[in-house]
Amino acid sequence: MQGNKEKNLIVELTFEFALKIIKYTELLEKDRKFVLATQLLKSGTSIGANVREAQNAESKPDFIHKMKIAAKEADETEYWLLLCDKTQGYPDCKELLNDCLSIVKVLSKINASSKNKIN
Repeated sequence: MQGNKEKNLIVELTFEFALKIIKYTELLEKDRKFVLATQLLKSGTSIGANVREAQNAESKPDFIHKMKIAAKEADETEYWLLLCDKTQGYPDCKELLNDCLSIVKVLSKINASSKNKIN
């Protein structure tokens, strides 16, 4: 990624994940699976958008709020990926599911440690 002065693991993870989500949803659209493709595209790319927005938070509570939204989007994305994984005739998404679970864990740790610093 360009523009960042220093590396930020969660920013990079969620950006790379969004790129993979875009490719996967394009496969879904080719198979005319538009509803899930749309839902997955929105939630899967929103994770990184919220993480990026949190990098410019106005305060610690604002940062936590934005990161919590990113975590909710990650949970929603996991749901859509699980549906794709369990529905016959859908392209394989196990790698995306693993990536999503990794992101959920990182966001969970960030949110827990950020919350502890504010209390």
